[in-house]
Amino acid sequence: MFDGKSLQGWRETPFTGRGKVQVEDGAIVLGKGYLTGVTWTGEFPKFNYEVRMEAMRVEGFDFFAGITFPFHDSFCSWINGGWGGMIVGLSSLDDMDASENDTTTSRNFESGRWYALRLRVTEDRIQAWIDDASVIDANIGGRSVGLRQGEIDLSTPFGIASYSTVARLRKIEYRRIP
Repeated sequence: MFDGKSLQGWRETPFTGRGKVQVEDGAIVLGKGYLTGVTWTGEFPKFNYEVRMEAMRVEGFDFFAGITFPFHDSFCSWINGGWGGMIVGLSSLDDMDASENDTTTSRNFESGRWYALRLRVTEDRIQAWIDDASVIDANIGGRSVGLRQGEIDLSTPFGIASYSTVARLRKIEYRRIP
């Protein structure tokens, strides 16, 4: 999905008060703004896929990898480093943010360190790993899946954003799974 040289296949997400987006040293750099991101412009599956990427918080104290993704006919966001820098979870499940639902975990993220992120979406489950450690394993059958109120819907169908934080993204890829 990312060639390491250009934003081919991506567009800058038109968030209000966004920072600058650029490609530098083989990574997409999301500059510091209120909400800054990139959105995939190509086709993207609605379930039975896996996304892998690496992300780094360069500067700031909030989420550096808010990954918005499709789940059937809805969308959800996997937040990494939100609510002051430590919250990991899905926004939103049953109308509750990543800081409020049963996917909420807390994790220390070091600035300047790359984290390997993996997201798997199947027909009834959302799973996520950070550096091969499972952080989310949610059975979604019968649950309400949606996005948090606000401009994050501009990231659909698939996008990556940071909040008041400079972030770097690289090695972004996805594959369909049976």
